[in-house]
Amino acid sequence: MSQSTPPSGPPVDNNPYATDAPAPAAAAAPAAPTDQPPVPQQAFPQGAPQPGFPVAPVAPAAPAQGNFALGVVAAIGAGVVSAILYGLIIGLTKHEIGYAAVGVGFLVGIAAGRIGGRNQTLPVVSVIVSVAGIYLGQLIGTAMIGADETGLGFSTIFFDHFDVVQQAWKDGSDPLTFVFFAIAAYVAFQSARKTGHSH
Repeated sequence: MSQSTPPSGPPVDNNPYATDAPAPAAAAAPAAPTDQPPVPQQAFPQGAPQPGFPVAPVAPAAPAQGNFALGVVAAIGAGVVSAILYGLIIGLTKHEIGYAAVGVGFLVGIAAGRIGGRNQTLPVVSVIVSVAGIYLGQLIGTAMIGADETGLGFSTIFFDHFDVVQQAWKDGSDPLTFVFFAIAAYVAFQSARKTGHSH
C-alpha cells in the first residue's frame, strides 16, 4: 500500500498539502477590472423587436368608426318613442315638464352614440332628432288636452285637425318652451359624443 507524499514546497497555514505554487494558467480565471463600473443590462419592453432580428413594417391601426346609418335609425327610433312618452306626460299633467324634455335629448343621444359609435356627424343628427322629438311630443300633448276638452278622440284631433293643434301649440308657447328645446339639444349632443367615443 503506497502512501501519498505531500507536494514539495513549504506548508501553508499548517496544511502539508497546500503550497505557494502558482495555479496552472488554464485554471486561472481572469480577474475583472475593478476600476470600471458594471455595464447595465439593456432591457427591451415585452413585445419589442430584439436587435439583430428583421422586423416587418406594420401599418398603424385605423381608428374605430361606427355605423352612421344604424346610429341615425337608432336616434330616430328613440326620438319617436321618447316623443310619445313626453306627449303622454304633457297630456296627463297638462304642463310642460323640463326634465322630460331633457330626457328626450338624453335618450336620443345615448341611442345614437351607442349604436352608431364614434362619428362626428351623429351628435348633430341627435340635436335635430331631439328637437323634432320634443316638438312632436308637445303636439301630442296639446292634442291630448284638446281631445279631453272637446270630447273628441285623440286621432281625430291630431290627424284631422292638425293645423288647429299646431296653432294651439303656438298660442301656448312661451320663452321657457324654447329653453327646453335648447337644453335638450345640448344634452343630446353631449350624450351622443361621449357615448360614441367610449365605444
